Formats: sequence, structure tokens, C-alpha cells
Amino acid sequence: MHELFMNDHECVMLQRYDEAMLEQHIEQLFIDSADLKYQSAQILSKPMAEAVQLIMVSVTGGGKVLACGNGGSAALTQLFAATFVGRFERERPELGAIALNADNVLLTSVQQENGVDQVFAKQVRALGQPGDVLLVVSASGQAGNLLRAIDAAHERELSVVALTGQGGGKIRQLLRETDVHICVPHDRKARIQEVHLLVLHGLCDGVDNQLLGEQENTE
Repeated sequence: MHELFMNDHECVMLQRYDEAMLEQHIEQLFIDSADLKYQSAQILSKPMAEAVQLIMVSVTGGGKVLACGNGGSAALTQLFAATFVGRFERERPELGAIALNADNVLLTSVQQENGVDQVFAKQVRALGQPGDVLLVVSASGQAGNLLRAIDAAHERELSVVALTGQGGGKIRQLLRETDVHICVPHDRKARIQEVHLLVLHGLCDGVDNQLLGEQENTE
């Protein structure tokens, strides 16, 4: 008959084994993320530079960035808007950005009356002006409310910067030649969002670089 309970020594050995395995697993997460970032550097640098130029033309002409996403991507768009309006790493004049997913009262009101697919599109039509930029962030590129937001942006003569992964999904099919697609070459949502954060930091840094010049290395 098998012993149903382990003795103290066996518990300690199992705990040490589990901790070692967990540490290896965590280390692999860092390695996987770093590998994807390294792989993405050459692939994404060109569309990121194009996105910076697109945003620069907009904000220096009095325009703004309307940003939207769902779930974790929504959090990234709010971080981007806060950084864009406030500052990234250097003091500079305020730049216009609005996270369309930040107002819960507005979102739930529109969803109740018009359905979830319209929660961003109605805001784009209400707030967007020709020359503004719509920034959509989606790991899968499939969300219906983002697709409708892109349609609304094109109706209002906004350019679109789309951050996606997993091949770009349906978002890729809606983009025009005047839009910019930044697609992370990966299928796992967590890894894609980690690169999306780096991309958004890169866009902010690129805009600052264009406005203020190269940052001096103080180290």
C-alpha cells in the first residue's frame, strides 16, 4: 500500500525541487521576452519610424492622438496617453492624446444604447478631426470595436497606427496605405503586449527626439 503522506524530509526536498523548477521557468520568461524584442528590432524599426513621423505631423499641426484597446491593451493606451500629455523622460510642451477606453460611464452608456462594437467608433466620430491619429492596440487584431473605430477614423479622415500581433488579424485588412501597421511577430498574447509597451515607449521617445533633439547620455 502506498504511503499517502510524505515525511518532513521528503516535503523539504520537494519544495526545493519546485522552487528550482519555478526559478528556471521564470528565467525562461525573461529569455523568451528578450529574444522576441531582439527579433522585433529590425522588423519593427521601420514602421515605428513611420508612426513617429505620422504622429509628429499631426501634433505639430494642432492635432491629437486618440488611443483605444481592450483589456491589457486598454491599460497600455492609458499609459501612452498619460505619457504623451505629461512627459516621457524629458520636459517638453504638452501633446494631445486621449485614451478612449478610460471613461467607464461613457463606455457603459454607449454599450447599453448602441452595443459594444460602437464604444470607440462613436468617440472617434465625436472627437476626431482630419489630421488626428487613431492609435489602436490589439494583440489579436480581431476586436470588433477596434475594427469599427478604424472605419470611423477613415470616415473622419484620420490616419491609423495599429499595434497588433498574431499576423494582424482583421485589423490588417482594414488598413490603408496611409496607415501604419506595427505587428509583433509572435502568437502569445503576453509576449506581444510586452513588446507593445516597448513600442509605445519608442513612439514617445521618437517624438521627443524629433522635438527636442538627441538626448545626451549623462551616465
